[in-house]
Amino acid sequence: MILEKYSMGIGDRFCRQGKAQLDAIFKAKQSGIDIVPVWNKSHREHSIIGTSPADTRLEADEAVKDRAWSDAYYVDADHINLSNVDLFIESSDFFTLDVADYIAQAPDPTNLKEFVANNRKYTGTLEIDGIDEAIVITESDIERIGAKFLLAVKEAAKIYRHIEKAKGAGNFITEVSVDESNEPQSPVEMLFILSAIAAEGIPAQTIAPKFTGRFNKGVDYVGDVAQFAKEFNQDIAVINFAIKEFSLPANLKLSIHSGSDKFSIYGSIREALQRFDAGVHLKTAGTTWLEELIGLAVAEGDGLQIAKDIYAHALTRYDELCKPYATVIDIDKARLPTPDEVAKWDGAAFASALRHDQSCAAYNLHFRQMLHLSYKIAAEMQDRFLDALAKYEDTIAPNVTENIYERHLRSIFRIDR
Repeated sequence: MILEKYSMGIGDRFCRQGKAQLDAIFKAKQSGIDIVPVWNKSHREHSIIGTSPADTRLEADEAVKDRAWSDAYYVDADHINLSNVDLFIESSDFFTLDVADYIAQAPDPTNLKEFVANNRKYTGTLEIDGIDEAIVITESDIERIGAKFLLAVKEAAKIYRHIEKAKGAGNFITEVSVDESNEPQSPVEMLFILSAIAAEGIPAQTIAPKFTGRFNKGVDYVGDVAQFAKEFNQDIAVINFAIKEFSLPANLKLSIHSGSDKFSIYGSIREALQRFDAGVHLKTAGTTWLEELIGLAVAEGDGLQIAKDIYAHALTRYDELCKPYATVIDIDKARLPTPDEVAKWDGAAFASALRHDQSCAAYNLHFRQMLHLSYKIAAEMQDRFLDALAKYEDTIAPNVTENIYERHLRSIFRIDR
């Protein structure tokens, strides 16, 4: 199983918008850009909402059948580990191996010595095509990198082999995620992480590194765009070098765990992909769930009331909802509208505050982040919320499609309308 050049992870909290999401991918294809959809959902999201990995598989299969999609598509067991991977084995064919808890944990000293010995030949000055400055590598650099990342890669290998035993080699796609490290990986760190991955026999087709800046949930990138661009270009260059040097899969590419809607870096991503003729896997998160809320609000009536109720209840449980996402949100509580204020809004006002349109004076990134985290409230509404999604599908679906196509795909791939 070989992942195509361009792929997009499309998260869908409630497994109701698969067709609308696929419509956006179809529009890109009709414009000459082939992108494969990857429906992704984590164990945490399944647990909060009360769905199972089989529900995501069913959503994907039904969307593909309904829209007569004849190209590849995948279902991603997002951010899994050994404690929960078995829940995803049957339904998934793409596995994002989350080893964040093992980063900076000391490896076995014997394994570390072997890692250093195997990579000692790279000490000195190394020139990599696509990186302007030569890279200086010392043995202490290799030892430091091994001390920080080797145990994490060893854990990724355990997860990979567990999946391989169940599904068979070549029957699934593997992504290794190191994006939850405290600091961005340097080109030298990326090089030796890939060396360790190759040494463990993990046929990684995507790798998700940590980048400079804030990737907060549901809102735009916060940080130095030029520095991000430099890191993104360097990572592609290192991947290209490592593919040949370590005999990694020829289609290995970067995966960006965006947290949704990082529009200000899409230009840099597009330029780098063109420069290197590289592929990319763009993973989005709760952007579709927010479009569901926008669709409900615009529908007015009970749809708008549900959206208002979700927000009002979310504020009463602020700490509970924010805690799991504390490292990827920046919400100023003083800039959140009160429930009384929101109660007076019509659907257009609610949608304007929530929709990610930075040219709109009513857009409120704090309101948007708060609602991004509040899907648990909607899940607790059960049939009240799910029935509304069905009732107002004709209003919701166009918002979902437009968001993915217009704001994401057209921007990254510069698609003419």
